[in-house]
Amino acid sequence: MSLVITDECINCDVCEPVCPNLAIYQGKEIYEIHPDKCTECVGHFPEPQCVAVCPVNCIIKDPAHPETEDQLLAKYQRLTSSPD
Repeated sequence: MSLVITDECINCDVCEPVCPNLAIYQGKEIYEIHPDKCTECVGHFPEPQCVAVCPVNCIIKDPAHPETEDQLLAKYQRLTSSPD
């Protein structure tokens, strides 16, 4: 699954800079995660970096975007591959 930021977000800005896929952005009221770019850091790190740094634990798996580890790895490969 990609991750989602809940409305408990305090806009502390620590998650956005640690995202290797640039999936996190400032939404209208809180930070948000673009599901097409989120790999839960699969391929980059052993754990999601945004979850590791979030001081209020408001980043959870997004039930609207279920993905397996293999699907996340395929997304990582697609996002990081250079165009031919």
